[in-house]
Amino acid sequence: MTWYGIFVALGFMAGLWTASRRALRRNIHPETIIDLGPWLLIGAIVGARILYVCTYWNDSFAGQPITEIFMVQHGGLVYYGGLIGASAGCILYARLKKLPLWPLADILAPSIALGCFFGRWGCLMNGCCFGRPTTMPWGIQFPASASAAGNFTYPNYVHPTEIYDSLLNLALYGFLAWLYRRHKFDGQVFAVYLIGYAILRSFVELFRGDYTPAHYWGGLTPAQIMSIGTVLFGAVLLWKLPPKVPRKLDSPKAAMPDKA
Repeated sequence: MTWYGIFVALGFMAGLWTASRRALRRNIHPETIIDLGPWLLIGAIVGARILYVCTYWNDSFAGQPITEIFMVQHGGLVYYGGLIGASAGCILYARLKKLPLWPLADILAPSIALGCFFGRWGCLMNGCCFGRPTTMPWGIQFPASASAAGNFTYPNYVHPTEIYDSLLNLALYGFLAWLYRRHKFDGQVFAVYLIGYAILRSFVELFRGDYTPAHYWGGLTPAQIMSIGTVLFGAVLLWKLPPKVPRKLDSPKAAMPDKA
């Protein structure tokens, strides 16, 4: 759990820093993004925990003291819940500070993918989100003492799904950073992130091995079901957000930071 926390913290800091630099293109002071950090962090933790509790109630919480719901240090966070919670925190912050929401979402979108790149290495070190058994030469083996190893007849090699997810998010970060400098309307980068992440996540889920049969709905994992809704929401944004008159591309030279 210690390494998981370290990598998540690295991802959060890297995400905030890159977003703060990107904000200059929209005349938003970097300190505004840094101040947004606690709102994103609290929202992400609360949202990730709520969705985990709802998803794994029968496995981990039924019959346990109600206080176990709040024991985040014992593990148990779901990414999509964190995304929803962080989005809620961002919306609230934008309204309180009277900031434009969709430009802010575009600024953050590439950095969300970068944060996931770091976070999945934390999952690897923690032994969670592991893959199915495999005979492929790049299969990995968890130590016999790891929690993941208890799910297999030891020794066994599994798909390194944490690495798959991490590298795909790094590629998504590079694409979104490129798109940000060329996007045509506010909200486009965030919408593309939603669609891109959902597709990549659904692909990685094909190799996951940490679900029990009770977690599948119609042959789909919980994350794949969430991904369907995420793709649809992203598609609606791409359809609804474009203005009748395309805006001009951002220019770094025109960025005059204002104090938040």
